[in-house]
Amino acid sequence: MYTPKHFSAPSEAALRALIRAYPFATLITMAATGVEVNHLPLYLDGDRVLGGHVARANPLWQDAQPEQEVMVVFHGLHTYVTPSWYASKAQTGMVVPTWNYVVVHVRGTLRVIEDAQWLRNHLTALTAQQEVAFEQPWQLEDAPVGFIDKLMQAVVGIEIEITQLTGKWKVSQNQPLENQQGVLQGLRASDASHSHDMAAVVAAVNGLNGASLA
Repeated sequence: MYTPKHFSAPSEAALRALIRAYPFATLITMAATGVEVNHLPLYLDGDRVLGGHVARANPLWQDAQPEQEVMVVFHGLHTYVTPSWYASKAQTGMVVPTWNYVVVHVRGTLRVIEDAQWLRNHLTALTAQQEVAFEQPWQLEDAPVGFIDKLMQAVVGIEIEITQLTGKWKVSQNQPLENQQGVLQGLRASDASHSHDMAAVVAAVNGLNGASLA
């Protein structure tokens, strides 16, 4: 991934925080037929391991070679940035649209796991992570006895040991202060909830917290 220095991720902790906040991933693997792309939630277990599961009917687990290197992409916040938000639009007119985004790439080695207890532990952890925001979190034990065990027979576990973790935080760092402030003001004025979240990232990364937007 092309990442100019000024767009580098703030920290290793920020990379892992994004994975936990946006666990629905794009998994890219190589098969005999070429590149394969799958989309699935992955659970970050500790700092160096991703756990997931795929349908037993999915050839991914059968195509996987021992210690095969794979790529995983986690997409965080992203939003269109109009040049109308830039102060320099009125000054020079030499501005163009762009896209602000936050993304994490993971390289690692994949192994297949067909252990019922591992799979149950994985499903329990993955579900708990997503249910935490609900007033009455759903748990595997809420399902009828034997129901989960039956469904588990139709899936296979996968585990990815992380060998490289990189990220890109493209959030207007390459713009002068007055343009950054304009982007922040525009995002905060937007009706889209994700724009408000992106505004917080733009402010934090560029040190604009408390900056005047007058």
